[in-house]
Amino acid sequence: MSTQAREALRLLVAALETHLDAVATRRSPVDAAADDAYDAVAEAFEAYEEALDVEFAESLPLVLEDDDQYDDEEDDEDVTGDDDEAIDPHAEEDEDDLDDDLDEFDLR
Repeated sequence: MSTQAREALRLLVAALETHLDAVATRRSPVDAAADDAYDAVAEAFEAYEEALDVEFAESLPLVLEDDDQYDDEEDDEDVTGDDDEAIDPHAEEDEDDLDDDLDEFDLR
């Protein structure tokens, strides 16, 4: 493992340990130290994932949720009750066309 990825991994592990300590010694449900440690874990994770991607074109099987995503979803709720929208915007694509695209794709 290269130096940047190794350092990012070390920082991620340190952030996880700090988070565990903050949660274990939490004084109340709303503890700033635990919140700060949570944010530090997210930042360290993203840095490690970026280092893996840049140096090895590799990704992790984990995805961080975007906290802002939930705020936006609450604002965008459908108040009309019309749930007939397509779930998948690609659902109307012709599967035969997609299969042809796969046949033409060569990994070699």
